[in-house]
Amino acid sequence: MDRIEQAWNELAAHAARLRARHLRELVHDGAARAQRLVLQLDDLRLDLTREKLDGPALDALLALGRAVDLAGQREAMFAGEAINLSERRAVLHVAARDPGGDYRAQGVPVSAAVAQALDRCLAFADAVRAGRVAATDGRPYRDVVSIGIGGSDLGPAMATQALAPYHDGPAVHYVANVDGAAIHDTLARLDPATTLVIVQSKTFTTLETMTNARAARAWLAAALGAERAAAQLAAVSTNLEATRAFGIDDARVFGFWEWIGGRYSVWSAIGLPLAIAIGGAGFRDFLAGARTLDAHFRDAPPERNLPVLMGLAGVWRRNAMGCSSVAVVPYDQRLARLPAYLQQLTMESNGKRVTRDGRPLARASCPVVWGEPGSNAQHSFFQLLHQGSDVIPVDFLLAAEPTAADPAHHALLVANCLAQSQALALGLDEAAVRANLARTGLDPAEIDRLAPQRTFPGDRPSTTLLYRRLDPASLGRLLALYEHKTFVEAALWQVNAFDQWGVELGKALAGALAPLVAGGDASGADPATAGLLAHLRRLRETP
Repeated sequence: MDRIEQAWNELAAHAARLRARHLRELVHDGAARAQRLVLQLDDLRLDLTREKLDGPALDALLALGRAVDLAGQREAMFAGEAINLSERRAVLHVAARDPGGDYRAQGVPVSAAVAQALDRCLAFADAVRAGRVAATDGRPYRDVVSIGIGGSDLGPAMATQALAPYHDGPAVHYVANVDGAAIHDTLARLDPATTLVIVQSKTFTTLETMTNARAARAWLAAALGAERAAAQLAAVSTNLEATRAFGIDDARVFGFWEWIGGRYSVWSAIGLPLAIAIGGAGFRDFLAGARTLDAHFRDAPPERNLPVLMGLAGVWRRNAMGCSSVAVVPYDQRLARLPAYLQQLTMESNGKRVTRDGRPLARASCPVVWGEPGSNAQHSFFQLLHQGSDVIPVDFLLAAEPTAADPAHHALLVANCLAQSQALALGLDEAAVRANLARTGLDPAEIDRLAPQRTFPGDRPSTTLLYRRLDPASLGRLLALYEHKTFVEAALWQVNAFDQWGVELGKALAGALAPLVAGGDASGADPATAGLLAHLRRLRETP
């Protein structure tokens, strides 16, 4: 048996041991437990004491990390080696947030180009904010519409909403869905004369993005004429030939590199709309926060390393505890888009069924990630979390101080977050429920009827991330934390976290089906698709 399988077997033995212990018992182990399972980086506190872990299990996870050479895999990423094996690419989003660094992608220096590209992008953002880059009638831009999808949308859209208190530039709007309602409803409330449209597509061929981009260009042209419309377009792309053909001046095209994957691209020119919203200085703070976490991930010993321990806990949840789903619940309304962002980051990265060298996985990989802000979540799906038949771990995120809220509101929000994590872990056993009901004067028969409904099993794990406030640096640090956590999980599962072939088949089929939807010959389609197309045509033809 090789070292890796031996480490997995050791993990399974600890899992069997800990399944017999309720979290109610574990959490009262006190200071010794906190010493191993609470970590801090500046104001950011990672609390794993409500995970179904203990010291020996954590030691087994760390041993698994050593067996798969987690440290070596991490160094290969920072060194710019081609760790994205299926595409033979380096993975260097860390370089994009460190313009003063000394990074190389497969031996080629990149940091000078990163610094130059960042300076150019942020100079444009600040010029838009100051009115030096203005609409064609000379007025400052009041609105910016960013058109992208996936990584070209989720990162900047999430961060723009999260940092709303720091906005002092034009209003920024995002369109991703190819559903025409998305672009129509966004543009309907804007003035084309004072709107800048940014098209975000590395290849400038993404079907959904280009469909929406053409609609936005037509909207501008209908109001301003074709020449003025083209002057109110910008792009983030590497395909200058295509952007020129679309009518966009090279001076308004900002590129990035093949060693930055889409879901890791908010740190690059893809973050241009965010920079327009919060300013170049705010965007640099955002990068600086991520850099702090990068340095910690690279330098801190594994047992005191926040993303390492978060990743180990994630693998423990999935493989030792058998949890196939994770809820992300930020107690911050402005982080409403964070669960969607993390869905792409984690499930597109680690939703794999084969190892890096193409062998079928011996065990489960990425869980389903979903969520909603607290306290809304408490009134939608927390019933499932507390009393459902499946155990679903939760990540709670909480700021100690609000950025722009009444202190009384925030105190209630904090109380709710702490109460939920406590209730999930400890529960309320049937004996306590019966005692509570008896104190209300209910007769024994009614207590017998109600007690099972009001019993909370508890023993449901959660992680809490607590930080001072949600500002640009803090947000950058949080996102980098989850990126590196995802890396750690991929290393232990031995999957390639940096390709996404699973999204390609559907895209290719959609391109082939588009002519059939428009009325083409569907005789070659499979029976189910042909039947749906036929019914679609009947519905269109029927008054």
